[in-house]
Amino acid sequence: MMQITAVTTLFADLQEAELTAWVERGWVRPEAAETGWVFEEIDIARVRLIHDLRRTMEVEEGAVPVVLSLLDQVYALRSQLRVVLRAVDDQPEPVRAAILARLGRP
Repeated sequence: MMQITAVTTLFADLQEAELTAWVERGWVRPEAAETGWVFEEIDIARVRLIHDLRRTMEVEEGAVPVVLSLLDQVYALRSQLRVVLRAVDDQPEPVRAAILARLGRP
């Protein structure tokens, strides 16, 4: 867990004001504590993603919420597919074979 100052030191060109704006826009959701926001590893990964979108990929500020929303949907879909795959794996062999055949897989 890190405070906002520690997070900004991970990025040479990220100021607290910009990170604060990202939090206020809901792009990053750290926990609120008496001492300020507390950033978990997942929050720092999200900051890194937004930083890459803005700096490396030069995604305009207005497009960031759309990109983040689409990425969140992709991650949620991947998670749901993992659940389905585990459920299929738990089935008896004939059922698994029927499911795979229906999906067009050998």
